[in-house]
Amino acid sequence: MFDLRPETAEDWWEVEALYDLCFAPGREALSSYRLRDGVPPVAGLSLVARDPNGILAGAIRFWPVLIGQLDALLLGPVAVHPTHQGEGLGGYLIQDSLDRAAEQGWARVMLVGDAPYYGRFGFTRLSGVEMPPPTNPERVLGLELKPGAWENVRGKVTRHA
Repeated sequence: MFDLRPETAEDWWEVEALYDLCFAPGREALSSYRLRDGVPPVAGLSLVARDPNGILAGAIRFWPVLIGQLDALLLGPVAVHPTHQGEGLGGYLIQDSLDRAAEQGWARVMLVGDAPYYGRFGFTRLSGVEMPPPTNPERVLGLELKPGAWENVRGKVTRHA
C-alpha cells in the first residue's frame, strides 16, 4: 500500500533524485523541459507515492502549457523507483492524477510517450499539435478530460506564462 499525496517543496529534491535514477543522463535537455523552465508544476496534481516506511516509491508531475490560447496539461515525468516497478504504481499515479485533473476542471492532457503504454489510459496520437523539436510527432499523445476538448486543437505547444 502506498501513501499518495500532493508533492510539496520538501519533496522536490528527493523527486529530482528519483528522476535522475530512472531516466537517462541529460533528461533535462529534452524539448519538453523547455516548456517547464521557470514554470511551477500544477499544484495538487504533481504527486508523490511513499511506501509504508515513508520512502519515496514514485512521483508524477504535471505542467501547464498553451496550444495557441488554449490551456492544456503536460503530463510528465512519471517515475517509479526500480524496487517498486512492476507493482502497478505507475498506472496508479497516472490514473489518480488524471482523476484529480478532471476534478480541478482541466479539459485536456498531453504528453510525449509510448502509445502502447499510455493508450490504456485513453491517450491517442495528437495530429496538428506541435511539440518543440526534436520531438517525434508520433509520440505526442493526448487525452480528453472533457468531451471534445481536443477537437480542432492545432498549433505549437508553448510555455505557460
